[in-house]
Amino acid sequence: MTQDRFEDQVKAGPGGAMTDEVGVITGDLTVATIREAADAARIAVQYTGADEWYTLTGSPATVPPDGLSALHTEVLRSVERGGGAVSP
Repeated sequence: MTQDRFEDQVKAGPGGAMTDEVGVITGDLTVATIREAADAARIAVQYTGADEWYTLTGSPATVPPDGLSALHTEVLRSVERGGGAVSP
């Protein structure tokens, strides 16, 4: 059975995470990577503990051959480095 959602907390690095709705968000964030099709995933981000989710700029993303977990790990690292967005 494959997992269709990964969610973790991360502290955004310098430059935060770029969202479509509100621009850059910073600080303690929760990132969710959600499979929407066999080869596509939506990336959502929120201030940890908040109710509202935002779309990470560049989402939806193509799921790599390594799978959804690998995409989620890549997104977390990007947000931790700062300037986080999904690569085209």
